[in-house]
Amino acid sequence: MFKLRKYVRPFLGSILVIIALLFGQAMCELAMPDYMSDIVNVGINAGGIENGVFDALSETRYDQLALLMNEEEKTIFQNSYTLTTPQSATESEREKYPALANENVYILNDLSSQEKEALNQALSQAEAMVMSLEQLTANTDPASLNEQQQQILTVLENLPEGTTIFDVLAKMPQETLDTLREQFASYTEVMGQSTLDTANASLVKQEYQSLGMNTDHIQYRYLFENGAKMLFVALASAACAVAVGFLASRVAAGFSRDLRRDVFGKVESFSNAEFNQFSTNTLITRTTNDVQQIQMVLVMILRIVIYAPIIGIGAIIKVLQSDANMTWIIALVVVIILGIMLSAFVLVLPKFRIQQKLLDKLNSVVREFLEGMPVIRAFNNQQEEQQKFRQANNDIMRTALFTGRAMGSLMPLIMLVMNCSSILIVWVGSHQIDAGSLQVGDMMAFMQYAMQIIMAFMMITMISIMLPRASVAAGRIVEVLQTKPAILEAKDPVAFDPARKGQVSFQHVSFRYPGAEEEVLHDLSFTCEPGKTTAFIGSTGSGKSTIVNLVPRFFDVTEGKILVDGVDLREADIHDLRDRIGYVPQKASLFSGTIESNLRYANEDATDEQLKEAAKIAQALDFIEAKPDGFASEIAQGGTNVSGGQRQRLSIARALVKQPEIFIFDDTFSALDFKTDAQLRKELNQLCEKKQSTVLLVAQRISSIMHADQIIVIDNGRIVGRGKHQELLENCDVYKEIAYSQLSKEELENARS
Repeated sequence: MFKLRKYVRPFLGSILVIIALLFGQAMCELAMPDYMSDIVNVGINAGGIENGVFDALSETRYDQLALLMNEEEKTIFQNSYTLTTPQSATESEREKYPALANENVYILNDLSSQEKEALNQALSQAEAMVMSLEQLTANTDPASLNEQQQQILTVLENLPEGTTIFDVLAKMPQETLDTLREQFASYTEVMGQSTLDTANASLVKQEYQSLGMNTDHIQYRYLFENGAKMLFVALASAACAVAVGFLASRVAAGFSRDLRRDVFGKVESFSNAEFNQFSTNTLITRTTNDVQQIQMVLVMILRIVIYAPIIGIGAIIKVLQSDANMTWIIALVVVIILGIMLSAFVLVLPKFRIQQKLLDKLNSVVREFLEGMPVIRAFNNQQEEQQKFRQANNDIMRTALFTGRAMGSLMPLIMLVMNCSSILIVWVGSHQIDAGSLQVGDMMAFMQYAMQIIMAFMMITMISIMLPRASVAAGRIVEVLQTKPAILEAKDPVAFDPARKGQVSFQHVSFRYPGAEEEVLHDLSFTCEPGKTTAFIGSTGSGKSTIVNLVPRFFDVTEGKILVDGVDLREADIHDLRDRIGYVPQKASLFSGTIESNLRYANEDATDEQLKEAAKIAQALDFIEAKPDGFASEIAQGGTNVSGGQRQRLSIARALVKQPEIFIFDDTFSALDFKTDAQLRKELNQLCEKKQSTVLLVAQRISSIMHADQIIVIDNGRIVGRGKHQELLENCDVYKEIAYSQLSKEELENARS
């Protein structure tokens, strides 16, 4: 596919926009688990309180916390709060903190985010110790406590009435408090800051409730705010995905359009030699199915292949930054998925190559069946053709079933692995939650990041299976695009000599078909003059059609040269050359449309009178006017809705509309009756004499050529006779044999007279 990169260049701007949108989509997708984790951990578990920083706290709680801090933490703590009395409180402060009506309250100062973070760090351990001591005091089941906790509980029970554990701690030496803090620090380090913040938030909530604050309002506000942010991020992700899909489809469609255009243009430049190399069926498949394969993969590259590494790497970074110690689970799952995808890759890839070839074969069978339908019916061989089609169809079906089943089994297997990985994450995560080192929301976020990583690897590996199929298709297209036509344009075309208008001269021309060992034509030399008819006759396979097909440069001569208007065909501009020729092929070919559109195919600017005149000379006007719609009558593809004789006459009329210098009729009168043939040739001769057009006529019937100005008899690719009808009857045995095989002696005698 790399060889087709030039077709992507016109869309580089759109591709850069797609990449930017994919980054935006990935950032949104990566933010979603964090928002979900915050909603679970903070919004639900912590009641909407994000950390252990108090907006306000009572004097009692203030003193308890200060007691359990070191000097540095105590300084930060004391500088962050201001004592507010009921008398000094403002109306808004009294409304927010109802406890100010009866007691003093410490209110948080206006701090920066960095100062709040420092305060949170200073409060973390002290808050955890306060909660532990309060929980220990409230514990009514001594059996659930360890030995040290039971000793502390015994001390508490022996304290005088109204004395708390904090009163005892206040009387302890500073060294004893520092030792207690160090012992507790080893416990809090295991929890991690995120878990510690959520745990401390419960103490903050408890303090808010004691101050009379509306904690439900705090929780709902947090949930709604973060829920709205999460919804906005989800909508942004969806918008990016829609925009990426739209742009990717436009890029892929434009890419395919340009590729099909160039393939079609290349095929138009092919000579008959290239058409012998590439069958019609494979060219159709390459222009349609193969391009479609590349288009589909290009869309997936733009939407998935670029996106998967972005989301995968981002999710890996998020996982490494998380508190969950479960990265090994992701590594294990990725290895298993890669193993599954590699196995599928090895099995399916060869079948994709085979499937493309089988598709070519099926197209060949169908095309042959449709084109040969009359012959098939005539010989009652429908059953044999059905068997050929059934065989080709079944071959594709078996291959498609194998690849489809192989690819179809991937998703259940991968989903099984993903579900098992989710169970494993929950099992391991639940133990970490029980140990206090992980929160529920963090485990849920880890699970989502794990799914994103796994899906990224899965998408890349699935694309890697589809890429070889597209690569095969791209190789087949590149093969067409890189084929050098046997007929090449002259670098510096030579202008035609107007003084020799319509003159065709063969000078020692020999020719062999590409790849053939023997020559078809041998040392041919003759000249066709303007205003005259040169006819070619000979046995079947003698090379008559080959001679006239050399004039429009459908092939190039092997030796010698052909001059038109005094210029070697290989030195002339091909378009200019063919513009001077009116060609009627051996097999009449019409295009879907109307009779008028088929005649105007030769000259779009032709007038209605010119169309009628051409149809009249070609003996086609009568049957055209007999149709209800006349020249507007519909013509099916290939002209299958008109008879063979009508097709030939319309083909002749089309060439006449062009009014060229040179007419080439390659056995085009074979389907005409003798009367129509004679009338057509009579009017054609009058036209050619009037216009001074050169006529090259290939025919099998003596009656079609006996009045030609020059008859060239071909036998085994050599000229064995040249002259007029009477001359050849006297001195050319081959011509005489052909003549007497078709006409009686009396008819030939009458023709002489």
